[in-house]
Amino acid sequence: MDSRCSSSADSRLNGRGAGSLNARLESYEAGEKTCISAVRRTFCLFVTFDLLFISLLWIIELNVNGGIAKQLNIEVLHYDYHASFFDIYLLAVFRFASLILAYAVCRLNHWWAIAVTTAVCSAFLIIKVILSKLLSQGAFGYLLPISSFILAWLQTWLLDFKVLPQEAQDRLRFLSIMDAVDRAPLLPSEGQFYSPPESLADSDEELGAKVDPEKELV
Repeated sequence: MDSRCSSSADSRLNGRGAGSLNARLESYEAGEKTCISAVRRTFCLFVTFDLLFISLLWIIELNVNGGIAKQLNIEVLHYDYHASFFDIYLLAVFRFASLILAYAVCRLNHWWAIAVTTAVCSAFLIIKVILSKLLSQGAFGYLLPISSFILAWLQTWLLDFKVLPQEAQDRLRFLSIMDAVDRAPLLPSEGQFYSPPESLADSDEELGAKVDPEKELV
């Protein structure tokens, strides 16, 4: 009796374990379809920080050099490649739009998109620093191009060394679990069979066998 109870209890535990594993796998699959990973969200937040930081620096530069309205008229409406910071702000907008579209909306798992944005930004900033007169315009002539250059390469490092490897490891772990589940035996192992409940007919026969000797003695 004890062996039957223990074997049935083990079978129920194994059934609950398999059910919880399948539930976790289904929730993981649903999560992959509906949301992005935590490390990718961190990357998207950093891309947003890049845009906000460059925008803040540019607004400060506009305010310091004679007022926002006046400087907008000079740097935007009368744009001059050699003296305006407006193109550095547009470069940050380009990075933000391209990377959010590629890695948040389309959820690419390749580095080619950020390679394009980093190459374009690096080439533009290097050429602008060489040909323009930004370095003669005070601290912001150094701060804006250097900050934009560093943030672009930090985004590349974060995606290539953190986001893509971590997500690849998560996918491999999920596939290994799925493979283990697929190769698991369908039948329960030895010692885990359910014992059929005793029938009422057998119990009646045993009861009759016990009563008959008493009648004979009487």
